[in-house]
Amino acid sequence: MEHSHDVREELRGPALALRELIPEVMKGYAELSRAAMAPGELSAGVKELLALMVAVTRQCDGCVVAHTRGAARAGVSRAMIAEAMGVAILMNGGPGTVWGPRALRSFDEAVEDRATR
Repeated sequence: MEHSHDVREELRGPALALRELIPEVMKGYAELSRAAMAPGELSAGVKELLALMVAVTRQCDGCVVAHTRGAARAGVSRAMIAEAMGVAILMNGGPGTVWGPRALRSFDEAVEDRATR
């Protein structure tokens, strides 16, 4: 995975183009995402950790970036990210040892971005 800023920038234009072509689908996805990620019995931070673990499992760089940024916004700690990546490594084996560190680096970048605003 590239630097998280590069991933976000790479996906921005194509995502906007796709949104213009299928606005109802993208609107529906955004509504589903808001509903699924809203705090309930599980906090927003726990939901971001769960989503991040799936992102690592699926090796989705854009998802890793989105959910590490969401985790940082939700107040998730670096230690919590590391522990969640431990579970991802358990469930994924070798690929988890590659994508877990990528997720941790992306989280560090998200925290740094928030600190410089």
